[in-house]
Amino acid sequence: MSSRLFQKVVKEQEQQQQQRHEEEQLQDNESGSPDSGPPSSINPFDLLNDDDVEDDPDQETEVADEALTRDEDKREQLTAQQKTSDVVSTSNHKSKKKKKKRSKEGSASSTYKVERSLDEVLDTLSLDVSSSSPQPSSTKVKHTPSVLQIDPKYLNVENELRRIFGSKVVKSFERSHQSGSSRQVRGGRRGSHHVRKTILVSPSDLWSRWDGSFSMEFLETKDGYSYFRYVHSPSYSQAQKAFEAAQAIHDLNSVANILMLHHYHLDSLITMADYFKFVGEHQTAADAVAKCLYGLECAWHPMFTPLQGNCQLKFSHETNKPLFKTLFTHMINMDRRGCHRSALEVCKLLLSLDSDDPMGAMFCIDYFALRAGEYAWLEQFSEEYKSDNSLWLFPNFSYSLSVCRFYLEREETSQDADTDNSKATSTDLMKQALMLHPSVLKKLVAKVPLKDQAFTNILKHAYFRSDETRIPSLDHLIRIYVERSYLIWRLPDLQKLLRDTAQLVNETLEHNKSEAKDWACVREEAFPSEKNEYDHLLVQDFSDAVSTLPPDNLHNFVVDPRMGEADQNGIQGNPLDVGQAPPRDVANRNVLAVLFESMLPWANYGDGGEGRFADEDNQNFGNGQGGN
Repeated sequence: MSSRLFQKVVKEQEQQQQQRHEEEQLQDNESGSPDSGPPSSINPFDLLNDDDVEDDPDQETEVADEALTRDEDKREQLTAQQKTSDVVSTSNHKSKKKKKKRSKEGSASSTYKVERSLDEVLDTLSLDVSSSSPQPSSTKVKHTPSVLQIDPKYLNVENELRRIFGSKVVKSFERSHQSGSSRQVRGGRRGSHHVRKTILVSPSDLWSRWDGSFSMEFLETKDGYSYFRYVHSPSYSQAQKAFEAAQAIHDLNSVANILMLHHYHLDSLITMADYFKFVGEHQTAADAVAKCLYGLECAWHPMFTPLQGNCQLKFSHETNKPLFKTLFTHMINMDRRGCHRSALEVCKLLLSLDSDDPMGAMFCIDYFALRAGEYAWLEQFSEEYKSDNSLWLFPNFSYSLSVCRFYLEREETSQDADTDNSKATSTDLMKQALMLHPSVLKKLVAKVPLKDQAFTNILKHAYFRSDETRIPSLDHLIRIYVERSYLIWRLPDLQKLLRDTAQLVNETLEHNKSEAKDWACVREEAFPSEKNEYDHLLVQDFSDAVSTLPPDNLHNFVVDPRMGEADQNGIQGNPLDVGQAPPRDVANRNVLAVLFESMLPWANYGDGGEGRFADEDNQNFGNGQGGN
């Protein structure tokens, strides 16, 4: 019997005994009751008449016996009640222990039940959301493979720097880089506004507030894709007209002045970034590109979800072009810093935003995958991205897939894993690449350079003697590949693979000369056009080297040295709340570069540097001395 039931029975017994006792008392007071004994013959009022009435001894004895009998009954009832109370107290003590134990078990079980119920609720909600959300169409799945899904944790270059150098080193660098930023500089104080968190870049607290001068609008949904484009506000359109006027007369001073009033004017930021890159101010150029990306992301439409691969920003819309330009430049900057994994994610983003690939992301995505060690992903990408499996026809993929298979074979050997015999070996893929694009070998030997005497003997063969195919599109893609990926071929193991396979090709062609003609027919069918279809892709854009000469749109910009003091005074009196960057050193630098840098809203030279630079600048201009 459980303790609760036992307590209930004992309680009922106590109530019954109490009711019986009350009934007995009532029966004692009532006369003529059959169960009550003889009524008491003592009249209490007779005590007042003791002297007048004599006591009857027989009657007194009878009354005394009844009293004793009644007392014994009461004594037995009290004893029974005491025993019952002891039993009840013992049972209560045991039940309390059981209750404590049960409460502990109950609390654990209740917690489990709550957690389980919460999980069930969340699962139900997720199912509801997934069922209510529109399912991707077959067209979307076909054109947006899973290999283009972007991992946001790899988009941020700071995360990869922490993985490479450690968080302590990165934090120490950030502290030293931001030292003195809280000081009052150039007539302005550090901005106290809240900076929005973005996924493309890590915005600085010193940047000016996002002004909302442009936004993004939704156009339509077609074939499973949502199409968007950027739109400009009236104030931004006026700034754009001012920029075009300055660009028409090659006035870089006016471009810098536009940034004084419109801190997130994209074309002006891109122009200044190009200028600073070609004068060697790479940090300033990177800051300008990062601010472009920050403004572009702040303007994203709520429905714009580029990481899911279901959104398109067509390059044909003029207002969308700055995003592609800045993303490509940002990708190259990350590659120069050694953050190849982040550069790979940005490259995937570029490729997913416009299926036409206006920036040529297809011709550098293999390089970033190899540098990041994503060999299995590269093989999967080559199999899934194009349904016709034609990526191997491009020069970069034909060689990169061989390198990819070479490293995967190494991993399988080191892990004692079973080799997939259904896939071609690295030697077979390299032989196929050399037969399809033989002119790559001579360019690699000159660019890397490959000084092994064996390559000199290989190039004497007629098949590898020429470095041109006389197909404009193919020759252009080969130049892009060699310029982008020549660093990979500096590894001795890959040089050995290239050398041994090239010798094998020469031996094969000695026995079967008709095979060369067959591969020539494949090239002509793959690239039939006599026109260069990729002339919009500049080879130098895919290079790590930085030219010392500015591009055509900056080469003829007019720089007026007389604007220095007046424009600097205008900057110091700027009423806008402009955030300042950490102090920069101005010693042993290009005077004109420092001058234009000082016009940028986020520039900061510290308290002492500003006065020294201003005095030297005024003195030089006063003496009629210009730049370097």
